[in-house]
Amino acid sequence: MIFRIFATAVFVVIIVGSIWFGGQQREAAAPTPVATSPTDLGYSARRAVLIETGPDGLPMYTVNADVIRERSANNVDFEQVQMSFRDQGGQTWTARADHGELGQQTGTVELTGDVHVDGMLPGSPDNVDLSSDKLFVDSRADIISTDEAVTLNWGGRRLGSHGMVAALTQRRVLLESDVHGIFSPP
Repeated sequence: MIFRIFATAVFVVIIVGSIWFGGQQREAAAPTPVATSPTDLGYSARRAVLIETGPDGLPMYTVNADVIRERSANNVDFEQVQMSFRDQGGQTWTARADHGELGQQTGTVELTGDVHVDGMLPGSPDNVDLSSDKLFVDSRADIISTDEAVTLNWGGRRLGSHGMVAALTQRRVLLESDVHGIFSPP
């Protein structure tokens, strides 16, 4: 009989002790909020398409990328990017690069790594290829620019420069410095 009373008392002490110590551990292990950093991802996607439309509902630009990542609320990064956009004259331009970055609400895409932009310059019957290691494409202002070395190839002509601003709506290309060119007869 004493053995049963002793076994019951030990059993009750174990249960009360488990509840008592278990409750204290839960309080000590309360979850703490995790601080987010500006480098936290918002979203990411593979083989994705990003389209921004203008006030008329037509696409201002389309970005196809192997990988798209939103980095906080400030920008979107692209890997192996191909971009198409229409200038105000209706001409379609295409761009490709290893990497790209789009600033939120800016309409400006920074392309880096083996960048090529192809299209027709207004008033020219020939296709032009702009190549550089870094180019900025402002689809809202129809401006392509760079502070890096750039090469323009079109219709048997080749121009190289350090820095360029191509204002597509104004039909102007400004080569900034160290300009070199080769013009072949047509």
